[in-house]
Amino acid sequence: MKIKKGDHVMVMVGKDKGATGTVIAAYPKQNRVLVQGVNMVKKNKKETNSGVRGAREGGIVTQEASIDASNVQIVDPDTKKPARVGYTFNEDGVKVRVLRPSGKEI
Repeated sequence: MKIKKGDHVMVMVGKDKGATGTVIAAYPKQNRVLVQGVNMVKKNKKETNSGVRGAREGGIVTQEASIDASNVQIVDPDTKKPARVGYTFNEDGVKVRVLRPSGKEI
């Protein structure tokens, strides 16, 4: 998977098309990523007494849900446009990720 935790990405398809955010977590086995502020869902959380001074916590909570990695692209920091990602070897012989249009290392 070419998208890693901490990358700044843009959503290309779906209900949040055009939204940008930072990747919070990447799940390579499922080919999914969790992007901050994208694909927000409401979940019912069970009420517990584990809050401060025994306060009850629970109710309806909004949080991010994962989306497929093929639906996002990394944003080029210079042009602020989405770009494809490829691999190449640098002069030290280390495999690195590069942005396809500019060829700049990530």
